[in-house]
Amino acid sequence: MENKSCQTCSGTAIATIVDTCATVAPIFLQYEAKLKGFVMKRVKEKDEANDIVQQLYVKLYKHCEQLQEVRNVSAWLYQITRNAVYDYYREQGRSIPLADEGQFNEQLQHEPEQQEMENLVLPLLKMLPPEYAEPLRLSELEGVSQKEIADRLGMSYSGAKSRVQRGREKLKELFLECCHLELDRQGNLVSATAKESCRPLQVQLGKEVL
Repeated sequence: MENKSCQTCSGTAIATIVDTCATVAPIFLQYEAKLKGFVMKRVKEKDEANDIVQQLYVKLYKHCEQLQEVRNVSAWLYQITRNAVYDYYREQGRSIPLADEGQFNEQLQHEPEQQEMENLVLPLLKMLPPEYAEPLRLSELEGVSQKEIADRLGMSYSGAKSRVQRGREKLKELFLECCHLELDRQGNLVSATAKESCRPLQVQLGKEVL
């Protein structure tokens, strides 16, 4: 069967698939921190969440040929990641807790808007002073505990906690300054788009060159 399949494939087609699959690693590395944060919001056990993230690369590589048809790489990656979370619960013989399932499904309905907001977080983080950007990146994007942040950055626990809190305040200020925000009736943020007038953010997004 394999020989027959190979006989029906042109050399160009095979080369295209190989080249496409070779792009999985750099794409995964680019999105790894965001995908990890996505998983850790839905799987509270840290070790198991890390296992899911580690297995994601294999899942992505198995479906690498789909990249040729993918128009929105971010949405494709999040869909595979969501499926991995569902697989985790199913393999454990468990279901998403009823109290969380409604919230989980509601989040999926708003996933495009959430992805837009998440795509702004890293560029905005890069606009913060490094002493705030790195602790906040570890906390918010990688799901690292504040105690572990303190160990990694060689500072006290209280120092790490203060940096993260202050970083959140500064990030909020940048959101207000550089983004158009849309709130729901309860005052919750539902979407955010970059202001064209915020030149530093446009530069970070690669939409403007100084």
